[in-house]
Amino acid sequence: MEQLSPVKFAAQIRCCANDLHDQGVDRLGSLYDLTSERLVRYAVTVTRNMPDAEDAIQATMVRIAMKPKILASAQQPWAYLLRVTRNEALRILQKRKPFQIFAQCRQLWARDEEIVEENDQAQVIRKALKRLPTNQSEVVVLKIWEDMTFAEIASVLDESPNTVASRYRYALQKLDNYLRPVTHEDINV
Repeated sequence: MEQLSPVKFAAQIRCCANDLHDQGVDRLGSLYDLTSERLVRYAVTVTRNMPDAEDAIQATMVRIAMKPKILASAQQPWAYLLRVTRNEALRILQKRKPFQIFAQCRQLWARDEEIVEENDQAQVIRKALKRLPTNQSEVVVLKIWEDMTFAEIASVLDESPNTVASRYRYALQKLDNYLRPVTHEDINV
């Protein structure tokens, strides 16, 4: 899928939100098609697994379908969608039982060992992101992949821009430390 500029992406979300509000739930598919890939990427950052992330996106879409006027009237519809997604992801995490969390951690650990063996650059970066605290990794995803400003990220996370900027700076320092040995290995090979 073509990567839209942030301005065009925001305009398309606004258009989808207005269509949804004006024409009804039949227009939800357009919003989903436009945003789902990016929302899933963000939700995985919060939930740390794909099934919960997909559930969070589904819950987000249901919430939006039930009250489309809120999205249509939002000052920043994309930030609002991200915030709803984050809240739904956190709600899912709160409902998990301790046993499920343990099983998922074991599954992630096994996959992480495979990732290192495969040495695929994108997967190595995902592994490094998983090592970060969630509050830092979600800032990195929103800043780098969603091209959001610190003020916009602060709005999504309900934090101050200074807090968000600090998390970003600390995350980049940790990522540099995590990825430096991998980069050094690649150079020597």
